[in-house]
Amino acid sequence: MEFLLWIENTGIAQWVTGSNSILAYPTILFVHTLGLSAVIGLSVFINLRVLGFARGLPFTVLRPFITLTWIAFGLAAVSGTLLLMSTASAKAQSPIFIAKLVFVGLAVVTQHLTTKRSIRNPQADVSPLPREAHVLALCSLVLWVAATTAGRLIAYVG
Repeated sequence: MEFLLWIENTGIAQWVTGSNSILAYPTILFVHTLGLSAVIGLSVFINLRVLGFARGLPFTVLRPFITLTWIAFGLAAVSGTLLLMSTASAKAQSPIFIAKLVFVGLAVVTQHLTTKRSIRNPQADVSPLPREAHVLALCSLVLWVAATTAGRLIAYVG
């Protein structure tokens, strides 16, 4: 707990919550929201394609979107870390926040496996995807919904 309190008292954490600058909390929260929206939107797009929507769109065309997804995830992770630093001791004790982190972690792993089994699979455009790819895509969609729901509940439950 002392470590978490120390994090909250660092200069950057104090600036995030205590500054009147629009570049502090409001901008960081905006970047976090934008990053998560991009990650989830791109993931939904990829997962729906894996599940059979837009069959005319080759998987090879989706490869650049994987890179965009990781860039957006990086933005969300950095901004989320800054937001966490400002309330680290409270968030560490919040079951909803911990659930959000678990859902995000599982969603990232599942999304990675989905893209590995489909978009990065050289045979994906010429042969049917394995059932495993469909199950992973569906799991990824469910996990992103769960992570988003938990993230929103943090503001109301703790």
